[in-house]
Amino acid sequence: MSENMRAISQDTLGGPEVLTEVQLPRPVPGPGEILVRVRAAGLNPTDWKHRANANAFLPPPPFVLGWDVSGEVAETGIGVALWQPGDEVFGMLPYPNGHGATAEYVVGPARAFTRKPASLDHVQAAAIPLAALTAWQALVDLADLQAGQRVLIHAAAGGVGHFAVQIAKARGAYVIGTASAPNHEFLRGLGADEVIDYRTTDVAEAVREIDVVLDSISDDNSVQSLHTLRPGGLLVTLRPTGEVDLAGEASKLGVRALRMLVEDDQAGMVALAGLVESGTLRPTIAGTFPLADTAKAHALGDTGRTVGKLVVTVP
Repeated sequence: MSENMRAISQDTLGGPEVLTEVQLPRPVPGPGEILVRVRAAGLNPTDWKHRANANAFLPPPPFVLGWDVSGEVAETGIGVALWQPGDEVFGMLPYPNGHGATAEYVVGPARAFTRKPASLDHVQAAAIPLAALTAWQALVDLADLQAGQRVLIHAAAGGVGHFAVQIAKARGAYVIGTASAPNHEFLRGLGADEVIDYRTTDVAEAVREIDVVLDSISDDNSVQSLHTLRPGGLLVTLRPTGEVDLAGEASKLGVRALRMLVEDDQAGMVALAGLVESGTLRPTIAGTFPLADTAKAHALGDTGRTVGKLVVTVP
């Protein structure tokens, strides 16, 4: 095993062109950590936001981005009994400070990972963790979504959204998704009961008696969506900060609103792996790119028009 590795790094904030392939020292796992030989790294909107945005969660570059990992355990740190070298695992590195997946190797906590389902290849597995955990934590951990409840999922064809549709259906919910018209058939294929074109329809006027809203678009959209909730209903926004007092606005209407940030979560990953194995959860891959072309993947992600997930492969 070489002491160095290929990685995609950046020395400054900016567009996709700031991403370059470099040689870095291969990391060494500490106590309770594993070294993973990355086979695929899933990308998410947070990757392009951190690449370009000085107001993101990370300190200034240089840094290697990427939180979604699928690969094999290459080495275990002191005290790790859960994994052995050669085990195939997938998971989300601790967000936000555990980044580094767009590289040949990455170190992470042993319990940030779970065993990769045999029915998935590494590309499919790498597409799942951050986005699907976000949907799981919002709909299950926070909303405790139950069979028969009505859920409104904004941006339902996106990374988080298309997992949220499947998770909500697995919980027995009635699912309403918003998306542009070309993505309606895709969402119906995932099990959505209703699909609304947000470009031609005022969603807040068209939808009522919702138990749970999942919003990733904007605070303005969240405020409007509060009006779709039935008394006591819950809106979960994936925007962890904002200038709008969503909880206060919700209280005025007799409903609730929570802001959330995804967390690494082995129990959630085990639950998601179970949905994969039961055939009720599958990622949609919008495109794959070799490690050297990570900048091209970011450029496509910047358009905001992908359906499903973008994944970098690391041969």
